[in-house]
Amino acid sequence: MPDKVFNVLFLCTGNSARSILAEGILRKDGEGRFQAFSAGSQPKGAVNPLAPKVLGNFGYPAEGYRSKSWDEFAVPGAPVMDFVFTVCDSAAGEACPVWPGQPVTAHWGIEDPAAVEGTAAEKERAFVEAFRLMRNRISAFLALPMAKLDAASLRNRVREIGAAEGASAGARQSKLTV
Repeated sequence: MPDKVFNVLFLCTGNSARSILAEGILRKDGEGRFQAFSAGSQPKGAVNPLAPKVLGNFGYPAEGYRSKSWDEFAVPGAPVMDFVFTVCDSAAGEACPVWPGQPVTAHWGIEDPAAVEGTAAEKERAFVEAFRLMRNRISAFLALPMAKLDAASLRNRVREIGAAEGASAGARQSKLTV
């Protein structure tokens, strides 16, 4: 019997930077065990070009991303999510759709690299830092013994991951249920 493949949805308001980074990292590092998706509550309609650039620079898939609404994942026939993680504080505070299947939810807030002003190099450094922090969270998530954790323990562990180094102010304070 093959192992279960878990569906994971990363949510952000604009679905142009942090959620795209998370999708790309999990797409590669979780291949065969996880399917990664991303969406936004108010998608910008375009992916910030620094997100795929940074992903590609670190050997992750740099193509195939699009900024899309979370509504795509709340309709009949959409993949049923096992995990839903908000990666920006504003998306965490919004009323999310009701996700079929009662996924495990957590807030993994990271400061928005797309909001950084300055030189091109400073902006790219912000994306590299967001990438590093998100990759650390996803690595911790991938190391969880999924089959050995009961539902409450799993929920607690993924929420603890969200409070790790680099957590946004909202993530540090959050006891959020998305």
